[in-house]
Amino acid sequence: MKATDKRPVGKTGISVSALGIGSAPLGGLYASVSKQDAMAMLNHAWNSGIRYFDTAPMYGNTRSEHLVGELLREKTPEARDWVISTKVGRLMTTERAGRKLPPAPPKNPLDPGWWNGLDFREVFDYTYDGVMRSFDDSQQRLGFPSPDLLYVHDIGRVTHADLHEHHWHALTKGGGFRALTELRAAGDIKGFGLGVNEWQIIRDALEEADLDCSMLAGRYTLLDQDAEEEFLPLAQKRGMALVVAGVFNSGILASTSGRRKFNYADAPAEMIERAEKLRAVCDSFNVPLPAAAIQFPLRHPAATCVVIGAKTAEQIATNIAWFEQEIPEDLWATLKDQALINR
Repeated sequence: MKATDKRPVGKTGISVSALGIGSAPLGGLYASVSKQDAMAMLNHAWNSGIRYFDTAPMYGNTRSEHLVGELLREKTPEARDWVISTKVGRLMTTERAGRKLPPAPPKNPLDPGWWNGLDFREVFDYTYDGVMRSFDDSQQRLGFPSPDLLYVHDIGRVTHADLHEHHWHALTKGGGFRALTELRAAGDIKGFGLGVNEWQIIRDALEEADLDCSMLAGRYTLLDQDAEEEFLPLAQKRGMALVVAGVFNSGILASTSGRRKFNYADAPAEMIERAEKLRAVCDSFNVPLPAAAIQFPLRHPAATCVVIGAKTAEQIATNIAWFEQEIPEDLWATLKDQALINR
């Protein structure tokens, strides 16, 4: 398997590279990243043949969209062979005289903040007007009018807790899904879905809208296979493509420096123990644990591609090497025998 292998995205008519770039790190996730390093990473990914890039207004409070747009908007439109996705659900604004903003949203436990993000504040808005404005704003920041995929970002109880029903109503009854359907029908986008950390909300959304492709972060990994039994077969049955992100569960499966982050927070003891069991099996086959982590999701036919984040050219080169490393079937069999994976 090569990182550059093209894989079709459901019924959208577009294809993505098997390995894609997630750009949350470019917003300053966990640590600052310079523009020089960010652009070097993006250019290395491009020169390596990667042709799928994912971003979002949230990442660095719009910084990521600016950086990814700087790479892609200079590419020849007539020979376009790349795919970009961005997200809706958050509008970025500032407080100023005469403008009254709604109260700041409660702290999302899965949001670690941004070290060198731009000086904007997020306002959640999943309504028809909110989705349309978010799309317009992203076009301006990216610098071109045609992002391919839009994901509804972080809808669900994990992010919104007691406000979930309010935001879900805005998306379903307040016109959010209708806006996305209109953009697709007009040819402004190729498809839409959800970009979330909880598979249950994608399941619910499939009953409300015809989703083309969704991004699921951190819920089909070597450490968390909760989505496998019920959700992955449903995605296949409904013909929805699935992009798998967060394959390192915030770093614990890729760390070589002792960083023990799991799902955006310090890893609990049981996850550290499980990660070490996975590492021991991989070591016995002379396979780096991150190589197994990055390849694992694509063993399931429901998965379309894997998206990873990186801050430097060196990091993306390492990720590509992990993605393309040969892994013997006996390693997967051993993980299954030890009840570390299900299939």
